[in-house]
Amino acid sequence: MERARSLTSIDQTANYADMFAALGSEPRLQIVRLLLSAHPDGMVVGEIQSELGIAASTLSHHLEKLKNESLITVRRESAFLRYTASTKALEELLGFLYAECCTRNKAIKPAKITQICK
Repeated sequence: MERARSLTSIDQTANYADMFAALGSEPRLQIVRLLLSAHPDGMVVGEIQSELGIAASTLSHHLEKLKNESLITVRRESAFLRYTASTKALEELLGFLYAECCTRNKAIKPAKITQICK
């Protein structure tokens, strides 16, 4: 049973590492922040492109990477694709870090984290 739990933990860590890697690109981080600012409505591709000034082919690549890591979602609206930040995935990602730094060993006081967000 302990081995099964360890593998799950390893799988989760690998999944979160992939998510962080996707966010490790400046344009992708800008996209996620922009989509968070437009939450819950999200934005269509043209709006994202206009706001960030990213070439269409490059933007498509970045959106696909973020979508593959479940950091954003997409839905079709007639001829347009509307992207939204996946707040659930981002919450899980932050919770993964929070569990170690703020609860188990208290490396960072939780109040400090919430102050940053205000």
